[in-house]
Amino acid sequence: MRLMHLPLFSLTAVLAAQTVLTPAPQKPAAPAPVKSAAKEAPKADSLEAKFAKDALSTVLDSVNSAWFGQPYQNLNAVQIDGTLRVALSAAAINAKVAEGTQNQVKGSATKSGNANINVKSTYFANGDFKTEFSGDLGSGIWTRVGNRGFLYSKELNSYTTRVDPGPADAPNSYMGWFREVIIDIRKVYAESSAFKATLGKDEASGSETTQTLTFNAPTGPYDVKKREQSLDETLGFWKRGRMDLTFDKATKQPRVLSYVNEANGIRTRFDFSYAGGKLSSVAISNHSKGFEGPGGLRIAYDTNGLMKAVSGELNSQQKKVAFNLNLNWSKDLKSSQIASVPPVTTGIKKMGGDELETYMLVGIAGNVMDLQRAGWNIMAPKVVATSGK
Repeated sequence: MRLMHLPLFSLTAVLAAQTVLTPAPQKPAAPAPVKSAAKEAPKADSLEAKFAKDALSTVLDSVNSAWFGQPYQNLNAVQIDGTLRVALSAAAINAKVAEGTQNQVKGSATKSGNANINVKSTYFANGDFKTEFSGDLGSGIWTRVGNRGFLYSKELNSYTTRVDPGPADAPNSYMGWFREVIIDIRKVYAESSAFKATLGKDEASGSETTQTLTFNAPTGPYDVKKREQSLDETLGFWKRGRMDLTFDKATKQPRVLSYVNEANGIRTRFDFSYAGGKLSSVAISNHSKGFEGPGGLRIAYDTNGLMKAVSGELNSQQKKVAFNLNLNWSKDLKSSQIASVPPVTTGIKKMGGDELETYMLVGIAGNVMDLQRAGWNIMAPKVVATSGK
C-alpha cells in the first residue's frame, strides 16, 4: 500500500488509537539451515485449534449476516459527511512542558489545544471515490474514478494525477464489500498459521452461554523511544498480538473482544450491545499507552436497517477524540457523478505523485509534532520515498 493510499483516514486512525503502534526494527535473524521438504511443511493444527478456527469462522459469518448482509445487497455507494475533533486541556499542555524540562520550567498555557477535521466523501463499492477534507491538519480533494483521478492540496496549491488503480475484482454492492472485509479477517486469524488458536470452556450467565476463543501471535516489547512509523505499519498492527473473543453460543454474536499488542502499546477491551439483532453500541475500555480511559461507539439505523449515523469518542483524563459521521446509502449513483478535475487557481503546480505525497506528509508530520509538543503523545507518520511515476 502506498503511503497516501488512505491519507486522511490513516491519520484519523493514528489520532483515535492514541498510541505508539510500531516496535523498533529488529535485527534480521541468521539464515535458517536448509531443511527437507517434509520438515518445511506447515505443522497441522491441533484438534483444539481447528475447533477454535471453525468457531471464529462461524462468528464472522454471523456478524456478516446480522450487522451487514441483505440490506446492503443492491447498494453501490455511500455518502459520508462528518467531523473528527481532538481536544487537549491546558493542564495537559503545562504538564508536558514540566515533564520535558524536568520541572525547571512551568507551563503557562491557559487555553486548550484543539484540532478539527471535516470530511465529505462519496465511496463506491467498486473502489471509486471522492473525498473533500478540511481543517487544522490541511485541506484538499482526493478522488479516483476508474484509473484516473487526482490528489489536491490547498495549502500547497498543488496537485498530482498519480493515483493507484482501483481493485481489479471489486464488488458491485456493499453487501459484497462487507463480505470481503470479513474474508480478510478470516484469512489472517482463521486460515493462516500466524496465530496460535485455543478454545475456552463454556460459561453460563443467566440464560446465556458464552465461549471464549484466543488467538495469539506474540510481538516484541514496547519501545518508548519509537516516535514514527510508516502508515502501512499503522494499518497492519492488527495482524499480530493477542485477541480474546467471547461470543454468545446461541446467536454466535460477539459479546466481548480484548486485544493486546505489546509492541504497539495497545491494550483495549470492547463490550458489544445489541438492539433488535443489530449492533447498537460498543463500550471501550482503553489501557493503551498514552490514552488510558473509557470510550464508546454508537450506531443508528434507518427504517430499512441501514446504518445512518456512527459516532464515538475516546477519553482520558485530559484528552479527548470524538467523531460524528452521517451515512447516506444509494443504489443508483453513478461514478460519473463524482468525476472532476483539479481546481483552477492562480499559480497551481502539478507535481509527481511521490513529490506531493512527501510534501503533504511533511505538513501532516509538522502538525502532529505541534500536538506532540503540546502534550499529545502520538507518533508522527514517517516520510519515506515510494516508487512510482
